[in-house]
Amino acid sequence: MLFIILIFIIVIAFNSIKQINEYERGIKFSFGKFSEIMQPGWRIVFPIIQSYKKVDIRTKAVDVPEQEAITKDNVSIRINAVIYYKIFDASKAVLAVENYYYAVGQLAQTTMRNIVGAVSLDELLGEREKISAEICKVIDEATDPWGVKVENVELKDVALPEEMKRVIAKVAEAEREKQAVITKAAGEVEASENLAKAARTMSASAGALHLRTLATINDISSDQSNTVVFAVPLEVLRAFEDKPAVGKAIVDKIVKK
Repeated sequence: MLFIILIFIIVIAFNSIKQINEYERGIKFSFGKFSEIMQPGWRIVFPIIQSYKKVDIRTKAVDVPEQEAITKDNVSIRINAVIYYKIFDASKAVLAVENYYYAVGQLAQTTMRNIVGAVSLDELLGEREKISAEICKVIDEATDPWGVKVENVELKDVALPEEMKRVIAKVAEAEREKQAVITKAAGEVEASENLAKAARTMSASAGALHLRTLATINDISSDQSNTVVFAVPLEVLRAFEDKPAVGKAIVDKIVKK
């Protein structure tokens, strides 16, 4: 009889030893009431009168299923996201909510639809980080009583209807054409400014404009198959009255060609 009692005690002792890993916390109940949070290591939990539940405190990633939502400007879209959160109070995660994993996922879906419905499509596409931060803030405040800390929310994808994709593509093409026209106009303005500057420089020097005219004629007459007929105004010849040698050299070169 004593041997049987000893065996019974040994079995009870072994069954009372519970291991809590470093990334876990244990919630102990005595006679059905919460008694303490068990830290990592070997802990004693007496059968029948005590029980416990492990809680993983590592950061978890919850993939929020794709949700259909309507933006502020009545555009129907489909959007999904991923939420990163961790347990900061293991006792609340067990006592305050039945299934914190399921509850966080459902809250994320509802919050995401509500916030997307409060912004326009342009804001959703252009300010995704801002909207993600807003979703994270709302979920974090709601899950705080559950002992859950929401660390980050990332919008993974925003799916648009096909007709809306075509509209956005047309808008982007029109914007590119607009930029091309602006760039071309800016180039023409710069070119006209340079031409005006060159004209002022030539007009400031006697005979410079006529020399430029002769140089141009020289360029277009370089091809032997071309016949160029032009009239030389008297003013052009007068430009070389002070520099007859230069004028004669240019005219002779043209005539030879």
